[in-house]
Amino acid sequence: MRVRAGWTGLIATIVIGACLFLFNAPAWTRVLLFLPAFIAAIGFLQTGMHFCVAFASKGLFNMDHARGVTESVDKAEFRKADQKKAVRIWVYAFLIALLVAYIAFII
Repeated sequence: MRVRAGWTGLIATIVIGACLFLFNAPAWTRVLLFLPAFIAAIGFLQTGMHFCVAFASKGLFNMDHARGVTESVDKAEFRKADQKKAVRIWVYAFLIALLVAYIAFII
């Protein structure tokens, strides 16, 4: 699902960006590329790190993908480490999306 979100966000970024450039939209409208770029970045970062920010925020992990069984992360120190990693992924995705929007704006 995270891979699908990454690809969907990337394709949306490319298609929307191409349309904005093709129709000579004002530069400020290209900032709208932030959202699909953020979705792409968050999807690909989670995939690459084998990590789910939604599970981390709930203190869960999934060991059995076939049955959808979830279990809680019992130790507070592990839960805190997972939450820090989730925040790091959010920040990286935000910075990537911000860079994409900025580049689209100045072009």
